[in-house]
Amino acid sequence: MKYVMVSDLKTKGKFKLFPATAYSISPFDHGVLYGDGIFEGIRIYNGRIFKLKEHLNRLWKSSAYIGMKVPFSKEQLSKAVASLARKNKILNGYCRLVVTRGIGDLGINPKKCSIPTTFIVVDQIALYPKEFYEQGLPVSISSIPKIPRECLNPNAKICHYENNILSMAEALKKGAREAIMLDLNGNVTECTGDNIFLVFGNTLYTPTTRNILAGITRETVIGMTRKMGLKVKERDIKPAELFRADEVFLTGTGAEIVPVNKIDGRKIGRGNAGPITLKILRRFRAETLNPKNSYPIQ
Repeated sequence: MKYVMVSDLKTKGKFKLFPATAYSISPFDHGVLYGDGIFEGIRIYNGRIFKLKEHLNRLWKSSAYIGMKVPFSKEQLSKAVASLARKNKILNGYCRLVVTRGIGDLGINPKKCSIPTTFIVVDQIALYPKEFYEQGLPVSISSIPKIPRECLNPNAKICHYENNILSMAEALKKGAREAIMLDLNGNVTECTGDNIFLVFGNTLYTPTTRNILAGITRETVIGMTRKMGLKVKERDIKPAELFRADEVFLTGTGAEIVPVNKIDGRKIGRGNAGPITLKILRRFRAETLNPKNSYPIQ
């Protein structure tokens, strides 16, 4: 049996453990009604929580952006995630940490929510089957523009994901597994759940953080590849450049590092995982096992 950890108005703001199928979030929770909340997706490797400090730092920045205080300290949340991983016997898996505005009324007024709802889920994850990491992932370019940063800060990881979901639904209809989203100026931003990199020779190109989520896996890859002797440049990228790249790959907590083999049906590079992508993937997997990068569940 799997368990979840929840703190809300009903638990009087204290964490309680519930069987995963036994707890029901209130229909008056503003996370349910309006997507008003923040979250982090976090990986667990070999009994250690990867980049937990970085994830919690970003959660705090997201909470500041939406004007909502996280009702626990970072150390309390670290211990809660570790405790739930132990309870669910997860040594390698995924944690979803969510903080919503909390239970209120049917209006949008955030001040009607007295106590934020916090819940933690720890379980297994397999975002893509193994063959996609060897053969590559087919993606498409979305016709739906990404919400501009003037409307919503992309570096706040908030629960409102409809823009991404609509782009993903469009991609699935085309037979793709991910969608590349463009900004209002036609520049490449990111995918619905991943950042994107292009490889030309020994140089990696990735969009600036102006209108993307500065992903933690993305930052790990940038730091790691520079140590590997590769160059990394952050700049605006036009869609036409995608088709000229030697390799294209995506990065994200759930996806890790996954190569792209086709974009809108057109082959990228040699049509499977390129040598640079595979080299980075191997190095990244070694990084996930470095104790300096993680928090123990025991």
